[in-house]
Order: sequence, then C-alpha cells, then structure tokens
Amino acid sequence: MYRNLIKYLNNITIKYEVKTMKKKILCMTLAIMMSAAQITAVSADIEQDLIEDQAWNCAQLDALYTNISVLWTQKHALEDQIASLNSNLVDVIVSIDLLNNDIAAKQADIDTTALNLTKAEKARDKQYEAMKKRIQYLYEKGGNDAWFQMMLGAESLSELLSKAEYTQKMYDYDRESLETYVNTINQVKDLQEKYIAEKSDLEAMQQELTVEQSNLEYQIAITKDASYNCDDEIAYAYSVAADYEAIIYQQQVEIERLEAERIAAEEAERAEAMRIAQEEAAYNEQQQSGYYSDGEYMRDESGDIVYDVKTDDYGNAVYDEDGDPVYVAVMADGSQQQTQETTTSSSSDYDYDEYGNVIDTDNTVYTESYESSSSSSNYSSGYSSSGSSVVDYATQFVGNPYVWGGTSLTNGADCSGFVQSVYSNFGVSLPRTSYEQQNAGYEVSYADAQPGDLICYGGHVAIYMGNGQIVHASNSRDGIKISNNAAYRTILSVRRLV
Repeated sequence: MYRNLIKYLNNITIKYEVKTMKKKILCMTLAIMMSAAQITAVSADIEQDLIEDQAWNCAQLDALYTNISVLWTQKHALEDQIASLNSNLVDVIVSIDLLNNDIAAKQADIDTTALNLTKAEKARDKQYEAMKKRIQYLYEKGGNDAWFQMMLGAESLSELLSKAEYTQKMYDYDRESLETYVNTINQVKDLQEKYIAEKSDLEAMQQELTVEQSNLEYQIAITKDASYNCDDEIAYAYSVAADYEAIIYQQQVEIERLEAERIAAEEAERAEAMRIAQEEAAYNEQQQSGYYSDGEYMRDESGDIVYDVKTDDYGNAVYDEDGDPVYVAVMADGSQQQTQETTTSSSSDYDYDEYGNVIDTDNTVYTESYESSSSSSNYSSGYSSSGSSVVDYATQFVGNPYVWGGTSLTNGADCSGFVQSVYSNFGVSLPRTSYEQQNAGYEVSYADAQPGDLICYGGHVAIYMGNGQIVHASNSRDGIKISNNAAYRTILSVRRLV
C-alpha cells in the first residue's frame, strides 16, 4: 500500500513539472511571436539568447525522449507480467475445473458405496434371519435331545450319518454366508470412508485454488492499472515533446530570420560604405576634371552628359562598321553606359556566377582552373564518394548498444555521440549535442540529400544512407540500427558537412 502511495505522489510531481514546463513553452512561444512581429532590427544579443534558449529546449527534449524510452521499457515489462499472470490464471481455472470433475466423480463413488452398503446390510440381515429360523426349528423339534431323536428316527446308520452331515453342512453354510456378508459390509464401509476422505482433500485443494484465482485476478487488475497509468504518462510525455518540437522549430525559424537580417544589414553597411567611397572618389575626380554627377550620369560644366570612347573588356576602343569610334555616356560611378554592342565583346563567350566562376552552357560551374580538363568533375560527385565511405563505416556498428551520453561506437553511444565519433574517423570535428550539430556544415533540402548528410530532427540526429534510409543510435531498446524511412519524424534540417 505504501509503495502505491509513493508511486501516486511521484506521478503527481511529474505531471506538475510537465504542466509547468508547458506553461514555460507557451510563454516562450508568445515571446517569439511578438519578437517576429517587430519591424525594427533585432540585436545580436537577442539572437544569441534565442540560440541558448533553443539549446536548453533541445536538451530538455532529449531528456524527455529518454524518459519516454524508460516508460516504454516499463510498459513492455508490465505487459509481460500481465501475460504471465494471465497464463497462471488460465492454469488455475483449468485445475479448478478438473477438481470439480474429480469431486463429482468421487461423490458418485460415495453414492455407489452407500447403495452397496445398504444392499449388503439387507443381505446380511436376511441371511441372519434365515439362520435363526433354521436353528429355532431344530431346537423346537428336538430341543436338547435333537441328536438323540435323530438317532432314534433313523432306520439305519447310513441315514443317521446323512442327516448329521446335512445338518452340519447347513450350519457351515449359514455361518460362512453370514461371515461373507459381514466382511462385505466392512469392505464397503472402508471404501466409503476412503472416498469421503479423498473428496475432502479435493475440496480443500479446490478452496486453495479458488483463493489463488482471486489473488491472480487482483494482481492482474493492479498490473493493468499500472499499464494504463504508463500509457497516460507516455501519451502526456509525447504531447509535451510535440510542444518542445514546435517551440524549437519556431526558434529555429526566428534564428534564421535574425541571421538573415543581420547578414543583410552587414551587406547593406558594406554596400553603403562602398557607395560612400565611390562617391568620394567620384567627387575628387570631379574636382579635378570639372565634371559633376547628377546621380546617374556625369555632366560637364554646361550640364551636358559626358561621353567617352567605348572600350572592350581588355581596354581596347570599340569601332562601328564605318571604322568610327563608338561613344557611350559616362555613368555617375565612372562606368560606361551599357549598350547592345557590349554583348559582342570577346568576354561574351562565358557567363559568370556571383563569385566570378565561369558557368558553362550546361550550367556547370568551374573554378579558376576551368581551362584544365582535370578539374571538370564537380563537387557533388566527390562528396558522394566520401559520403558513401562515411555510410560504409557507420553501418559496421549496427547492433551495438545505445548509451545515453556515450560516444563509443562499440561500447555504446547516443545519437549525437554516434554521429560525432563516425565523422571523427574522417577528420571532421563536430559539436557534441544534436541541437549543436543542426548548425554544422550547410543546409540542403531533403530532396537533394546524399549519403553522409546529417538528418536532424527535434532532439535527434541520424546519418543519411540514401534511398530514404538512415543509420542512427535509436534508443536503449534498439541500439544502433538502420531505419528504412528517414522521414518517420519531422525533419528540421539536412546538413552537408564536406
């Protein structure tokens, strides 16, 4: 009883802590929504606070999933216990049914012996009455002189002997019959007493089994209640985990938004600084040349647009079909106004991306050494080979145990410890926790995921194998295993590390 009371109090404490946790998550969600609604720029300190809060939430989510794993273990243990108790109960019920049949059969034996005893006693009494009558007849006919009268009445010695022998045989027959009936009665009585004793033993066993049946039914009811409570705790823990995943996702969206704003602000500052520098350079040049800028074109002292000879990318003057130089307007930043003719320059054989790399007609990007045929292989194929090596290395540890906080590929690791140790073998250093690993490498879409990429979930991380499969340290029950559905949970991020 005390154990049940302690368990009840512990359940109340856990539910109170979980409710408090949900309130905190709700408050943080409202704070993020209010922060997202602000139009003004968010400072780096707020972004750092969000990252720290997200890390804390991820740690709580990891702990919650560990607790869920423990609850599932308890749930399976209770189910095994219920199955064992049910099996014992079936055995007891079958034994009680067999005892009922045995008791009924024993009662039938007792009834049969009672009937036989009655018959034997009647036969004994009948034989005894007949014997008494014959003895009475002999004495009434002759009294004490019966033998003398028999001798006088006999006509010969042979007749006398025959009468004497007949009389003796009658006495012997009556005595033997009487003894036989008495023995039969005693045997039937003994058998009846034996059956009654056996029936009493069977009834005692039946009573014991009935008590055992009641105890088993009570234990099954208690164990089922514990299993139902475990179901409630698991369901509640999953609901809290869903709240955590939602808040972590919202925090991630907000962090990415703040990061994008910060990067945009930095780019704007650099662009503004460059614009100011260009304006200063143009102003200085204007002071020397006597030209000025109207914000779009360069103009002379009379306000006319300044024209200059058009040049190609190599600084050579461009001429028209008549051999006359082509003049173009000078822009405010000192560049020449773009015209249709500029697209015919020798540089039009190539297009460039935003980093200055040459883009071929099939959209293949080449580095500075694109002229060399040896550099024609792109980045993705090189990484695919490396990613396959990572997968091949990781899968050899399938079946090893899951250990919370562990990093050993043989003795046990958790999800992030497994990923960290696998990539450490390839010289890639990763942070320790799953929520820190969500920021490692760079983001790719799940549709573009390749072997070796990290699949990041709320509080969990796995290595993508290709074809929708992942290898990961799943939980304490399954250990390190391969799962055939990488999208079995909400994917928060896919990270490429190389």
